[in-house]
Amino acid sequence: MSEPKAPTPAPGDTYKGWLFKWTNYIKGYQRRWFVLSNGLLSYYRTQAEMGHTCRGTINLATANIAVEDSCNFVISNGGTQTYHLKASSEVERQRWITALELAKAKAFRMQAESDDSGDDSTSPGAGQGAGSRNSEVQSTLRTLGSKVEDLSTCNDLIAKHGSALQRSLSELEGVRLGGETSEKIRQVTERATLFRITSNAMINACRDFLALAQAHSKRWQKALQAEREQRVRLEETLEQLAKQHNHLERAFRGATVLPPSQSNPAIDSKGPVPGKGDVSDEDEENEFFDACEDVQEFITVPADPKYHRRSGSNVSGISSELGMDDGTTSLDEQSLASSPESPQSQEVVPVRKRRSRIPDKPNYSLNLWSIMKNCIGKELSKIPMPVNFNEPLSMLQRLSEDLEYYELLDRGAKCQSSLEQMCYVAAFTVSSYSTTVHRTGKPFNPLLGETFELDRMQESGYRSLCEQVSHHPPAAAHHAISERGWTLRQEIALASKFRGKYLSIMPLGSIHCIFEKSNNHYTWKKVTTTVHNIIVGKLWIDQSGEIDVVNHRTGDRCHLKFAPYSYFSRDVARKVTGVVTDKNGKAHYVLSGTWDEKMECSRVMQSSRGGENGADGRQKTVYQTLKAKELWRKTPLPEGAENMYYFSTLALTLNEPEEGIAPTDSRRRPDQRLMEQGRWEEANAEKQRLEEKQRTTRREREREANRTANPAEEGKEPADGAEEVEIASEPSETTYKTDTDETSSDLSLSTETLHGSYPPAYSMEGPYGAPVKSGHHDNYKSMWFEQQVDPMTGEPTHIYRGGYWEAKEQGDWDSCPNIF
Repeated sequence: MSEPKAPTPAPGDTYKGWLFKWTNYIKGYQRRWFVLSNGLLSYYRTQAEMGHTCRGTINLATANIAVEDSCNFVISNGGTQTYHLKASSEVERQRWITALELAKAKAFRMQAESDDSGDDSTSPGAGQGAGSRNSEVQSTLRTLGSKVEDLSTCNDLIAKHGSALQRSLSELEGVRLGGETSEKIRQVTERATLFRITSNAMINACRDFLALAQAHSKRWQKALQAEREQRVRLEETLEQLAKQHNHLERAFRGATVLPPSQSNPAIDSKGPVPGKGDVSDEDEENEFFDACEDVQEFITVPADPKYHRRSGSNVSGISSELGMDDGTTSLDEQSLASSPESPQSQEVVPVRKRRSRIPDKPNYSLNLWSIMKNCIGKELSKIPMPVNFNEPLSMLQRLSEDLEYYELLDRGAKCQSSLEQMCYVAAFTVSSYSTTVHRTGKPFNPLLGETFELDRMQESGYRSLCEQVSHHPPAAAHHAISERGWTLRQEIALASKFRGKYLSIMPLGSIHCIFEKSNNHYTWKKVTTTVHNIIVGKLWIDQSGEIDVVNHRTGDRCHLKFAPYSYFSRDVARKVTGVVTDKNGKAHYVLSGTWDEKMECSRVMQSSRGGENGADGRQKTVYQTLKAKELWRKTPLPEGAENMYYFSTLALTLNEPEEGIAPTDSRRRPDQRLMEQGRWEEANAEKQRLEEKQRTTRREREREANRTANPAEEGKEPADGAEEVEIASEPSETTYKTDTDETSSDLSLSTETLHGSYPPAYSMEGPYGAPVKSGHHDNYKSMWFEQQVDPMTGEPTHIYRGGYWEAKEQGDWDSCPNIF
């Protein structure tokens, strides 16, 4: 059966495809991605490497192409490069051979034309300096060419005389001694003399060629370096001109939008000040690489150059940087041309200087026996855990650390495109984990009714309030609002499993982010936090799982994947990847980065199936993307952070004393303050006093609730230390909790030990929706939050009812309980 005729590629076309390349006797043939373009055959391990890593290239102009069998062929340049290749079929092999032969012919023809054009004189229109340089180069090339021709001629002569000398020697061996011997010896002598003369000529020609090449080599290197430096200078000048044009156009747009009454000379002279990490003002060139592990569900490759078209103004922010050409307003345009309702303070108010250090952590050795011997003979509910395991912050303060990178929400509030806004929200969700890398200390468990306010309205335009709204089951509600148009609220439920070597903490609640201007409502859940080396070794924390950020108004979705750490993985540690899609499932942005360092995003111009197969056998999606731009980067820890519990700049200020705060605020907690000051013995005693006080208060509240619910049972008290059983969703798992307020959570590693930014928040249901059965009746109601059914998720949650900030302005804290 005759082989079907393959389509013949055009000589100028780029030919791409998969071939099997011989590597070594151990690995044999390996699948590689080959690209034939401009007379060069290059190969890569995957399509994703095309933008940055080429594994090898061979020039076809001087290469030999040989066919071995129906599927195998060899390409060699006669030197050190030889590719043994195998196609998947004979038809595929014939297509490659045809394309290679056409490319080789074209490359050889172009090389010949280039050599011919090199002999021509420079054009009359060229400058005198350029003409002299060109003439010098052409003269040197002609000299080198003549030397090469001399070498070739000498080589031919050496081969000719050498073969003649060999024949004479052979004849001399077979001749008999006699009259013809002298004749044969004379011929051998003549030919040996010719060979010696030719060899000397060859040696002299090689010496001349080497001397000439060495003489001009340094000059050419200097000329090449000068050209490179000039190119860099031109690129920097062009970039600076583009930025100046950008700022001028922004200033012009801002001048046309802002009314004269709102113009402020101080602000106008200062110019627009972009936020930290603004995408439109990134100077560094961040290349977007994407490793091809099986855990990754897609592959990114650079987009076709036709997508990289520049606009005339080049002034848009992330819209132009990520390739947005749908007419939406850029972030920086909006930040300058702010709306009338945006706050434009006409008075300069001095910003409070926050502290940048706390006392260093004492180097106290932890003696487990000293802890255990004090527990002999005591009830389980009475065993106190020392502050040695803690850090001088409460769970409410750790929960407030989610707002460390609030600028991402500020920028998201300015976006007109919901997909662009989704990128910022996704980066914000990842940034909340950046504080958990080194923070292995356990925060203080909040007392019931304890609050924490984070008022940064003057510096950052937002204020936040947390409250411990329930203790059995424990729950902490959080509400933050910004004058820049966003609201964040959350109440996180936690389920945990102790696996012996590590502890897994699984948040179950939802986080809500609402933008006032667009009315976009985003929700997402947190991933699993794993604390390793619980028993032996150094503690370290990992985040793994998947997050779906959903815009309930538009249907947009961002699927983020946190890759778990693996010793055998070739990928970067703590990696996060994601894809932003619209309601129809079409991908618009690709996100990549690490949860402890940075996040980047790039616009998707085209997507297709056809990448390498994943672990499940399905083909990965290949996204053609524009150049990636940075959305978020972690702020470095302050100097000496290793001696200050690895606190970030924000964390150092959370427990700083402030005037006018509520009497229930975490800053007023005495045991936490004593621990921060390094007085750990006093902190342990104060901690035990607070726990006992909370137990007494709770028993009184339960007694009152029982008296109200069952008048006939009046006078009976619940037994101190009675147990309640919380039934988990799976029948094989039952979690027992003692009747304590602080120590029960301390003894249970599963509820709050070392889980980063997660609060000990539980909804009114148990893990995975299982109801909590309790023998206690508690009529406690939180001060500032009210339990409702969330309209978006249908989950019971505590929502801020208002009144806290008004009470603070009036200094009226009479309704607050005395918990400390």
